[in-house]
Amino acid sequence: MKKHETYKNSGVEWLGDIPEHWRILPGLNFIYENKDRNKGMKRNTVLSLSYGKIRVKKENELTGLVPESFETYQFVNKGDLIFRPTDLQNDTVSLRSSISEYEGIITNAYLNLRFKPKANSKFYHYFFRSIDNNKIIYGLGSGLRQNISYLDFRRFQFPFPPLQEQTAIAEFLDDKTAKIDQAIAIKQQQINLLKERRQILIHKAVTQGINPDVKLKDSGVEWIGEIPEGWEVKKLRYLANCFPSNIDKHSKVNEIEVRLCNYTDVYKNDYITDDMNLMVATATSDQINKFTLNKGDIVITKDSETASDIAVPTYIKEDLTNVVCGYHLAMIRTYENSYSKYLFRALQTKCFNSQFEICSNGITRVGLGSSDLKNGSFLLPSEKEQIEIAQYIEVGITKIATAISLKEQEIQKLKEYKSSLIDGVVTGKVRVC
Repeated sequence: MKKHETYKNSGVEWLGDIPEHWRILPGLNFIYENKDRNKGMKRNTVLSLSYGKIRVKKENELTGLVPESFETYQFVNKGDLIFRPTDLQNDTVSLRSSISEYEGIITNAYLNLRFKPKANSKFYHYFFRSIDNNKIIYGLGSGLRQNISYLDFRRFQFPFPPLQEQTAIAEFLDDKTAKIDQAIAIKQQQINLLKERRQILIHKAVTQGINPDVKLKDSGVEWIGEIPEGWEVKKLRYLANCFPSNIDKHSKVNEIEVRLCNYTDVYKNDYITDDMNLMVATATSDQINKFTLNKGDIVITKDSETASDIAVPTYIKEDLTNVVCGYHLAMIRTYENSYSKYLFRALQTKCFNSQFEICSNGITRVGLGSSDLKNGSFLLPSEKEQIEIAQYIEVGITKIATAISLKEQEIQKLKEYKSSLIDGVVTGKVRVC
């Protein structure tokens, strides 16, 4: 990438030097705020800003917390730059702006910035993305929650290349970022395929074993189908004790401080380890005696907002220090150590997990009772096979996890390159024409 021949001090500390022929202008010179409202319901296409993109809301999204009339919404034209101006203090992660490719309406909670003919709105879309990624934008705003208004952008000092160069930069970034996004999408597809392979590997191992020549027999359970000879179908009550937890994070008098394994810890992790940053809570001595987690225990989500998130398991693979099983979870402790890791893998498959989805009940939340858990059906190979299956799965998914990690690192590097490219070009550090 080339640089411009000569640079000058921009006078803006965070911006540094800019090309000699660029200017610095306040936003009021070329940006104005659109305040046109949808009076008379002239437009019906409702838009929203989501994950840094303007999208059209679907029909089924236009229910619930929506106004009686969309007449209070503001017009959005193609090329308008929509900005979410609220709560900078508490949200420094979300992408706050995007250019609209649609004509429609959007809630007036957003700022709608339009550009005079002397400026290219696509160039400033990329510029806003740059100062968003670099957190420059969080130096603006006022009030308790640090909200931004149009007045902040009127005073803000913008780099201002000649219009022809703005257009060339926007076209260059359109091309380059599209190619980067395509490369990211391909790698994400590869990750999804690896995750599917992981699920197939676990499912096949816990339902058919690892001997491809094994003879099969009818399990006697329709949804399980055929199973290897010598295997049995057993209710969970004959394999393990199940303890739905009643420990929450709220402190009470005369309770003992503990580390709490909560819903999020279980939902996001295959394993709970001692070095994890777990929540500190309190519990009674009786609760601690009953719900302290030991090596080899399985913890599952017992309550959730959707049935598909019921019975998601995690495994306690090592000795823990003062960690108890939290509320909305259930602890499963097998009678025989050999069952433990095999049973954990079985719970990771849709085949066995879905039986708990079916029996879960609730309205705003769904949950499993103790009897629901104990009546779950599982396959029981011999102790030797259970150990072999668990080891086989561990080796296979470790290789897959390594491949996924490499792909995720590649995606992160592409995202960093994309941000760096946008930043370099819109601030004049890199020349494209």
